[in-house]
Amino acid sequence: MCAMMRNNPLRLLLPVVMLLLSIMSLTSCYKYENGFTDIHHYNRNYNFVVKVDSMIIYENPDTSIYDSTILYRGDQLVVAEIKTISNDTIDSVWVKLARDQMSQGWTRECDLLNSVAPDDPISLFIDMFSNNHLLLFLALVVIVTASYGLRKLYRRDAFIVHFHDISSVLPTLLTILVATSATVYATIQNFVPEDWRHFYFHPTLNPFAVIPVIGLFVSLVWALIIMGIAVVEDVMRRLPFGSAVLYLLGLAAVCAVDYVVFSIFTLYYIGYVLLVVYIWFAIRRLRLVLTRYICGNCGKRIPGLGKCPHCGAINE
Repeated sequence: MCAMMRNNPLRLLLPVVMLLLSIMSLTSCYKYENGFTDIHHYNRNYNFVVKVDSMIIYENPDTSIYDSTILYRGDQLVVAEIKTISNDTIDSVWVKLARDQMSQGWTRECDLLNSVAPDDPISLFIDMFSNNHLLLFLALVVIVTASYGLRKLYRRDAFIVHFHDISSVLPTLLTILVATSATVYATIQNFVPEDWRHFYFHPTLNPFAVIPVIGLFVSLVWALIIMGIAVVEDVMRRLPFGSAVLYLLGLAAVCAVDYVVFSIFTLYYIGYVLLVVYIWFAIRRLRLVLTRYICGNCGKRIPGLGKCPHCGAINE
């Protein structure tokens, strides 16, 4: 027989929340203006980094002059000047870049934006996950790997979120947060892409320094970090080390599938319905396992009825 346990795992969030709120209060912010006065989202003295293997800048914006400099991946550049050449049929906007005093030159804006990224870690992270080919590849790898891994865990009777879960609310909340974050991200791409483009050039970790929908997304990212830390601590406390690692791997696989599915399907407006159904499913499954027990034999905390992972006794 097992006695019921009363232990609120949400108390684990308090110190983590206080720490991250302190960090967030120290992060930089920028003034966000509606109706962009700078359609390029960048200006003189803006910093870029080359993200392709190589790119060419010309000594003069006149296409008939071919004196040029080759820049390579990882080179840091600063915008020296922006000008318009109205008779250019390819792109009338030309940008002068400087790597150093000796390496300066011009390139069309269309070529520039295809070859560089803002020299900011947040922008570089966004750029990496905005690559369509990479996203399709990751989607295929994630779905195949997660399906195989979850199947193996299920056949081993291991604990898996939603299906053979531990009696904790935190892992389920994490999966819902991931699904919601992916839905909000795709919503931004659908309805306010220009605002997201501005955020890409001027990123911030302060959710109060941007428009509400992007502020919501930034807040969800903070919530994911907080919840992720709390989930790891909670799972490691509830399960033996080996079982905890397997559970966290399975949880990571479910979260990865949630991100891929909701970020893609929301682009076609199906994700909103899927999100409602998924939240209903997750909460319904959670209610089945919320009761907490201790083993009637060894007295240690166990995730649910059945075989004790500590001593092997059967609890009914």
